[in-house]
Amino acid sequence: MSIWVMRLASLVKNILIENGFDPEPDLTVRSTWHEFTQNHWDVLAACDFFTIELLVNTKLIRCTVFFVIELATTKVFFAPIKPQPDGPYMRQIVRLLTDSDSGFLSGKKNLIHDRDPLYRTEGFAEILQSSGVKPLKLQARSPDLNCYAERFVKSVKSECLDHLILSFVQQFEYTLSQYKLYYHHERIYQSLGRIIEPKHEIDDQAEVQCIERLLKSYHRLAS
Repeated sequence: MSIWVMRLASLVKNILIENGFDPEPDLTVRSTWHEFTQNHWDVLAACDFFTIELLVNTKLIRCTVFFVIELATTKVFFAPIKPQPDGPYMRQIVRLLTDSDSGFLSGKKNLIHDRDPLYRTEGFAEILQSSGVKPLKLQARSPDLNCYAERFVKSVKSECLDHLILSFVQQFEYTLSQYKLYYHHERIYQSLGRIIEPKHEIDDQAEVQCIERLLKSYHRLAS
């Protein structure tokens, strides 16, 4: 190796060190799940299902909801409700999510999901990957790895659904749409320290006003 090549290698190594990069990384060391999510925060989304019982003609009918949540913004997408999701439904939803113009997963690179058999639907992973989104299947019996979606399920149930008796799918969809508006535009999200997308201008000197949907929230709204 010539002295000029050695000097160039030394120069590159010093530049890497000065900018916080390891010039000789240990490629056998794998990052933790927490490190992975933090490094890919802006391009990560997670999805999951939850169920609610509807009271229809004195009988309880279980209804399943599929949703997706952005990790960076905590924005949520609710899929159209189908009481018993199947393969064609999952293919329809993934096409909706990856639509090039208005898809919720636009700009995302990874989608976290558990091992529900519905994710093995023919075409689900293929449609995701063709749009540039890689599905990340979690280990079995590890709900803590999808804690962002699990936490949202707790929020929507404890803050809204657990307090209502719903009787038909359209009523359920309306309830979710109203909660989504509250969740995005009025609910203060603790980890962000603010509202996700405030619809109203906030004035710290104004009087407190009540915004009422299915839930009430109180803010100092500018006149």
